[in-house]
Amino acid sequence: MPKTKEKKPVKFEEGLTAPKKLKILVTIVERSKASFYQDVLEGFDVNLQTIVYGKGTATSDMLHYLGLTDEGKAVLFSIVSEDRIKEIQAAYEDKYFKTKHGKGVAFTIPISSVIGVMVYQFLANKGVE
Repeated sequence: MPKTKEKKPVKFEEGLTAPKKLKILVTIVERSKASFYQDVLEGFDVNLQTIVYGKGTATSDMLHYLGLTDEGKAVLFSIVSEDRIKEIQAAYEDKYFKTKHGKGVAFTIPISSVIGVMVYQFLANKGVE
């Protein structure tokens, strides 16, 4: 019989935990509201945000039919810890209803991997240890 290597149990150092997953939060709002929502996100340990200004492609007839204006939009890309998403969604919902013309769309995209501990710590807004 051929010899098989015995598998040794993996020992983890005490106090180590698996890193929390990160997601890209995409928020689409009116241009005039971009800094307002950026400020909202800063209260949720969001370390990296980028705003891109865009313009829709719908015709003026379609915009009129849907009751929308032809203003440009702001798209906020934010890196957020997965465990903060529900809190952010609740805050967004609260702000959408309490803000005049507080319309918007928000969704997340999972980040499958990040290379480097320091990069992860920066994106997750964790202090370098």
